[in-house]
Amino acid sequence: MDLGLTGRTVVVTGGAKGIGAAVVRGLASEGAVAAIVDRDAAAGTTLRDELRVDGHVCHVVQADLADPAECARAVAEVTSMAGPIHALVNNAGVNDGVGLSEGDADAFVASLHRNLVHVYEMTRLLAPSLREARGTVVNIASKVALTGQGGTSGYAAAKGGVLALTREWAVEFLADGVRVNSVVPAEVMTPLYRTWLDTFPDPEAKLASITGRIPLEGRMTRTDEIADAVLWLLSRRASHVTGQQIVVDGGYVHLDRGLS
Repeated sequence: MDLGLTGRTVVVTGGAKGIGAAVVRGLASEGAVAAIVDRDAAAGTTLRDELRVDGHVCHVVQADLADPAECARAVAEVTSMAGPIHALVNNAGVNDGVGLSEGDADAFVASLHRNLVHVYEMTRLLAPSLREARGTVVNIASKVALTGQGGTSGYAAAKGGVLALTREWAVEFLADGVRVNSVVPAEVMTPLYRTWLDTFPDPEAKLASITGRIPLEGRMTRTDEIADAVLWLLSRRASHVTGQQIVVDGGYVHLDRGLS
């Protein structure tokens, strides 16, 4: 199916690994130009070089988006490299465990910078390009915003904010024809998730306890399955979809987990 993304330039924050890298690979397969913005320059360069071998166009900008000044620099570099921007995928973030017992107000605010403030900044800074292109924004949220998790107040607040901003921006951009939606993952095997699992005495037993509660097929969601939802929302196939949150999780959030 032609998604109509050929030649369109899409900025993907946190695009070097995990869900972001799957989105970048999916964009390349559709003939789009991906612009990776990530603090891990080595991983971004490796992915860019991998895609270039197959003739795909990909750009990399190293930036720590928790710093608003870095957001501004990243946008300037991306537009200088790639030209007009057609779409933005706000994916960067980390479940950093800043809870009621593990942090204070400063730690909470720092978590918001790691997970929410840059979503606002990147969208604000790219808004003129998105308006001109009648483009698209896809925000990556988390099931934590819908279910809670415990021990991660900063991340939960940030991802709840991502869902709220998705609706707010869908309204703000209506007159410009810019669509804004979010994808909500739950249990996805990424490098960060693997690192978290490895903190347990028996990582495989912990993994089995999680997958045993996922109703559809009793397995983790793959990164490419999240990417497919993102690509659809970016595409002309979703031309009348805006202000929505799409949960891609094998029924983890909305179905009775006792069914699995």
